[in-house]
This record gives sequence, C-alpha cells and structure tokens, in this order.
Amino acid sequence: MQFHPDAAKIRRWREERHWSQEHLADLAGIGTRTVQRRENGEAASYESVMALAAAFNVEVVALTVDPKVQAKADEKAHATEGLAALRLSFLIHFASYIFGMIVFMAISISSYGNGFVMMVPAAWWTVGLAGHGLTVAIVTLAVRFKQTP
Repeated sequence: MQFHPDAAKIRRWREERHWSQEHLADLAGIGTRTVQRRENGEAASYESVMALAAAFNVEVVALTVDPKVQAKADEKAHATEGLAALRLSFLIHFASYIFGMIVFMAISISSYGNGFVMMVPAAWWTVGLAGHGLTVAIVTLAVRFKQTP
C-alpha cells in the first residue's frame, strides 16, 4: 500500500533541525534517494514513512496527507485564485471605463454644442461596469461565506 507523506512538512522539519538529506536518511535507515523522493511528493511505502516518523520522533499520521484536508485546501486555493482574477478583470474594466469616459467627453466637446453626443454608449458602458462590479461583490461574498468554518 502506498502512502502520500506531506513533502513540505518533511522538508520543513528537516530544515528546522538543520539536517541534510543524507543525515535524515542515516537516522531513518533509508537511502538518500528515498528521502529526496519523499520531499518531492512521491508516494512511499509504509516502511519508509515509519522510518521517517521514527527519525522525527512523531507518529506516522503526522507525516501523511489527509486527502479530505488536502482537497479542501486545494478548493480554497482555487476559489481564491478565481476571485483574484475576477477582481483584476474588474480593475482593468474600470480603468478602461475611465479612459473611455475621457474620450467620450472629448468627442462631445468637439461636437460644438450638440450636447453630450456619447450619452447612449456611456450609459450602456456604465450598466456593463455596474454588472461586472455586482458580480465581483456577489462572488466575494459567496467565497467568504463558503470559507467560514
């Protein structure tokens, strides 16, 4: 049976103790290459995980990754990345809106007293920006509500 040890935890614990991979391998009674593979996140046999746990003086469970916890962390990271991308798209949209309104004002000023000739495009662009902002607000609330324990 293959186990999936927490590679980041193994590396962090080793570095906190100022151990080299060779030193950890000697303490655990396994090969240096085995330690390297575990730190790269590759699956391990139960014996390898037991040897590493003994070297760190912890339970085997402390070195393994819980699939449910990992899936939840991955989902949270994905939602956060998606929200960041949505916010960035809104900021880009808002910046282009400001630039567009300046251009619309210049066009209206150059039309010599015919009023704000770009009123209809400006109004529809404002509606689009407001819809985009509302989407960002709703998704932000949904992500925060979902992440609340």
